[in-house]
Formats: sequence, structure tokens, C-alpha cells
Amino acid sequence: MMMIPSKMYIDGAWVDASDGAVIDVINPADESVVHTVPVATEADLDRALAAADRAWKAWREVDAWTRSAKLRAVADWLRAHREEIADVLTDEQGKTTGECLGEIGAAADQFDWYADEARRIYGRVIDAHSRNNRLLVIRQSVGPVAAFSPWNFPALLTSRKMASAIAAGCSIIVKPPVEAPGTALYLARACEAAEIPPGVVNMVTGKSSFISRHLIASDIIRKVSLTGSVPIGREMLHQCADGIKAVSMELGGHAPVLVFEDADVEAAAEICARGKCRNNGQVCIAASRFFVQESVAERYIEKFVAVVKAQKMGRGKDPGTDVGPLANRRRLETTETLVADALAKGAHLRCGGKRPEGFDKGFWYEPTVLTGVDNTMRIMREEPFCPVAPIATFTTLEDGLAQANATEFGLAGYVFTKSTRTALLASEGIEAGMIGVNTILLATAEIPFGGIKHSGYGREGGSEGILDYTVAKHINIQL
Repeated sequence: MMMIPSKMYIDGAWVDASDGAVIDVINPADESVVHTVPVATEADLDRALAAADRAWKAWREVDAWTRSAKLRAVADWLRAHREEIADVLTDEQGKTTGECLGEIGAAADQFDWYADEARRIYGRVIDAHSRNNRLLVIRQSVGPVAAFSPWNFPALLTSRKMASAIAAGCSIIVKPPVEAPGTALYLARACEAAEIPPGVVNMVTGKSSFISRHLIASDIIRKVSLTGSVPIGREMLHQCADGIKAVSMELGGHAPVLVFEDADVEAAAEICARGKCRNNGQVCIAASRFFVQESVAERYIEKFVAVVKAQKMGRGKDPGTDVGPLANRRRLETTETLVADALAKGAHLRCGGKRPEGFDKGFWYEPTVLTGVDNTMRIMREEPFCPVAPIATFTTLEDGLAQANATEFGLAGYVFTKSTRTALLASEGIEAGMIGVNTILLATAEIPFGGIKHSGYGREGGSEGILDYTVAKHINIQL
């Protein structure tokens, strides 16, 4: 077994911070120290910027077939070291071993997908007014990228940015999450093993606000990509405005679920309950506001509660564990506050609502179901990112859509029905970038991933994802 990556990756070398400073990475299950990573200094960031600038000028000239082969090699390396990376991910972030293995596989899929898309960056020829004119449109890499990834899926969400940027001919500087940097650093190790040239991929660790301000302020950076919260996204957008930089933002979500009376109610409840418990609710596209047609509401609630109660809490590596801890103390405290607010305003606690017994260390909170909720409660308006399921009712399609859209978020939405007509009308009516009908599985490499409203803009994944890392150039040739 290899050691956990605990150094920064800059210009093809594994390095410490120039002043030797480090920060602890905490296991959320017991608050022990997993390992340490460097705290990047200004000098370290300037080295990464210089490397990214130099490498981009060469990498953008590399043919698509070569870039494709390198990306395929990254995917192969990740699959070969899947168990090792998953072991570190469980320690850093807390999710179950099964979920970790699935995430590493999904990260490899991103590199596999973009190995193909690297060879499919198409331009076009346009007929001109004159036979003596030739009008061409080509796509070129946007330039060096600064990418910021979150802690809930540190392998998958980092790989989305890295794979598409590399495929497009960009260089990239990645700032992985403080909570799970080692997992993301394995991606840099995979790129090194695939012999991607030095400087094309750089990864720096440390204080997020300091790193983002310094990288975004640099004229070298041409594009910024963030997966994070709305407040952080808003702050970065202001920073990017000064440099007029291209931006992709995948921000928060608070996905509505509409369960119609003609649905397979029990099946819908089980799918939604299990989905809500995945990663202990720390999923940006998680179904998180549940609206059930009145006539079947109690059936749905009973099944939902039964499934939630059956989930086994425990450390991610323990056999039979369904739900691990929250990722950090901040998430635990926020969860407690959201539940207390809902109960104070009249919500009914159907299960959970507390820290589990016997878990004295770590950031543990039981999966929780609330009914009798409304929009006066914070749980219905703020991104929860926790294992709390608020369930309300609706009467008509119009009523359901009104409640579903009563939020600033627009990342994902879900519909459960057997009616094609209802499925289409509800899918078209929900204000979100992604819709699942009779499923909550949306995040695969081959589809575009992203939202609208305060959930951001731009797309990662699919054939659309690579376009955000290119610019269109018009060439007018007079013969």
C-alpha cells in the first residue's frame, strides 16, 4: 500500500510548503488526525501559476489522440488503485466503503469519457456570401484554469474539472477540499503515473480563501471553476469580475421531489429514503424537499420512516454500515440548528432528531424525518446538506410545482408518476437544470451536470462539459 499523498503537486514534483507549515486532516468518525498536508504560501502559488502558464503553451499544441491516451491511462490507474483510494476517502470524509468505491469508479469514468471527448472537439465551416470567402469556426483551449472542489465528493467532483480541462488542452491548478485533500491528491498521482507533462496538472493545499484570492487575481488564470456553496460562489464571482475571467459555477441545491398519487408510492418512498441517507445527506443533488400528493401522503411517510429507521449508522469501514458521520463539526451544528428551528415552528418529528447513542466522538447525527413543514422553516429554504428529510403535501400539479419552485435553488428535481403526461409537464415545470423521473440517479459522466438560478451556470460532464474549457474562434478567409 502506498502512503497517503500528503504533499502538494507543483510542476511535476511533490513538495512541501515553502515555510514548512501544515494543517491536520481530521477523521469525522472519531476526530483523530488522519494525516497532514502543506499550507501553500504565496511563493508556492506563484510557482504553480508559472508552471501552469508554461505548460499550457505546450499542452494546447499536443494532438487530441495523445491527450486521449493520457486520460485513458489516468482512468486505468485509478481503477487499479481503487481500494487504496477508497480506504483513504473513508478516513477523510466518513462515507461507507461501498460509497467510496463507487465514487472512485465514477471518477475514473470521467477520465474515460473525456479521453473520447478530447477527440471530438468539433469546429464548422459556414457558407459565406461570396465564393471568394471561407468562414471557419474552431475551438481552442481557454487557457490555465483554477479549480476549486468540495469535500462531499472529493474524487468525483475534482475529476470532472481535471478531465475536461486536460482534454480541452488546458493546464489546471486544483485546490482540493481541506477535509479530504488526500483523496484528491491521488488524482494528481494518477496524472503523474500517466506521464501527463509537468505543469499541466498542479494541486495546492491550504487555506481556501487565501488560495482562491491569489489565483483568481493572477492574469495567468483564464478560467475559474467552482463546486461549492452559494455564498462562496458569489464571492468568487466578484473576484472574477475584476479580471473578466470565464467562470463555471456548480453551487448549492435543494432538490424538490413531487410524488403523485398514481406513482408506485412504496417504491418511491424507499428510493427517496435510501437516497436521502446516501453520504448522510451531503449530496448537492440529493432529494431534499419532499412533496407528496395528499391522497397517498401517509402511505409514503410510513414507508419512508420505516426505511430510514432501518439504516445502520457506523464507521464507514464497518461491515453493514449504511450511514456514516457528517463530514465536519460545522455540518453537525447546522443540522441541529435546522431541526430545532423546524420543531419550534410546528414541524412534527417522525424519527431521528438527535445524535445517536454510543457515538461520543465524531460528527454523528441520526437520519431524521420531519412532517408538517412549511416555508417559514429554514429547512425548506436553506440548503440542508444533512440527513434531514422534510415532507409536505400538495393537491394539484400546479400546487406541487408552485411549492417545488419556491426556492432560490435550481440544481435538480425529481418526479414520481406512472403518467407520461404528468412526467413531462412536471419535468418541464420544475425550475432546475436536471430532472429525474422515477429515479434519483443523475450524475454520470455522459450527461451534462449543472443548475440554474442560484445553483449556478455552466455544465460539467457530457459532450457539453468540454465546451466550458474552450473558446470559439471565427476565421474569415478572403481568397
